[in-house]
Amino acid sequence: MVDLVFRGGERGYILDFSNRTFSEFFALELDIDIDAKIYEREGTSKGKRLRGFLAIVDDGTAARTLRLLWEYREAMLQGQNQDDGPPLSRKQIFAVIARLEGTATSIPTGLVPAPKLAMQDFAGLRDRLFAVRDLSPHERGYAFEAYLTELFNAFGLAAREPFRLDGEQIDGSFHLASETYLLEAKWINRKVSIAELHGFHGKIEQKAAWARGLFVSFGGFTTQGLAAFGKGKKLVCLEGREIKIALEREIGIDALVTLKVRRAAETGEVFTPIEILFPSDTK
Repeated sequence: MVDLVFRGGERGYILDFSNRTFSEFFALELDIDIDAKIYEREGTSKGKRLRGFLAIVDDGTAARTLRLLWEYREAMLQGQNQDDGPPLSRKQIFAVIARLEGTATSIPTGLVPAPKLAMQDFAGLRDRLFAVRDLSPHERGYAFEAYLTELFNAFGLAAREPFRLDGEQIDGSFHLASETYLLEAKWINRKVSIAELHGFHGKIEQKAAWARGLFVSFGGFTTQGLAAFGKGKKLVCLEGREIKIALEREIGIDALVTLKVRRAAETGEVFTPIEILFPSDTK
């Protein structure tokens, strides 16, 4: 049944996943290394690895995996303007999920965690940031957006590359603590002003009520702009120098953004510098 619902173009394939995106899906959504040898008991294709995985892991993890795959399948079909296929598919999958959840324990078993960011990668990510800095102004903006996608994915934030809606450019999005954040990225030879902050906030306000945003400015933000922008907004701000400091001090970008979001919830401030969030004697 799982094969029929989630199979891609031919046997062994799963939905529209490539080997790379299949691995990324499990790493980012479930923190699991689906490429681990333990899941190859039936073979190395994506379909056989999925079956091997479901046969080993605990019921709760299996249920969560099937639910996430179903959500991905629905989004994929909507994006391709396809119907949902046989009407019994949803009932069958969710009947299995319900049975698995009913027998789930609180202790996961059979899991191989996804590889974490190696310590030396902090230096590599910092060096790639410097490489973007050395590009021409014309090349720098697009390279910065691509770099942020790589950076966020390195820390499990499931970044999505820039996209356009009705003529409106969105520089990307990412997931943090089950919330979706829209991204605005600027690399310009000045600090970002209040007009640009209001412009991005306006984009967020036009989206779903729960939408949030992260404004990344390599050159920083004007003090006057931040003060005039005020408190209680639906975005937080990150400066380029903070990315550099975080990577030099081996602070995860996910941890940095998480603390910025928490401080904004507590104080209403859209920008709290890394020096306050992470005093120099801690990581």
